Amino acid sequence: MNKHHGQLIEYRVRKNGYSISDLARNLNVNRRSIYNWFNQPYIKKDVILHIGIILRHDFSQEFPEMFTSEEFESVHKFKPTGFGTQRTVTTNQDDEIYKDKYVNLLEKYNMLLLKSL
Repeated sequence: MNKHHGQLIEYRVRKNGYSISDLARNLNVNRRSIYNWFNQPYIKKDVILHIGIILRHDFSQEFPEMFTSEEFESVHKFKPTGFGTQRTVTTNQDDEIYKDKYVNLLEKYNMLLLKSL
């Protein structure tokens, strides 16, 4: 029996509760492309790999003929930022540092504006 790649991927996307819009944004494609992929009986290996990375799912279970679990080992170490790109996950502490810097800069700017009046 042939596996319908699109249906298997759609099942995993929906089971994980992942937003189609977010998936499309992370892959740098439009939502219509995602829905078209769901209808395709065969999807390219690199597309499945990128979807797996974004979903943080090891597709070697569904497609053992295409992937090994080693290809998905780094899935939990990286946060996807787009098709073919990855960056390390930032922590909330990093976000707070930049937020504090922004607030300080904004306060200084407001003080300068008040002095000039």
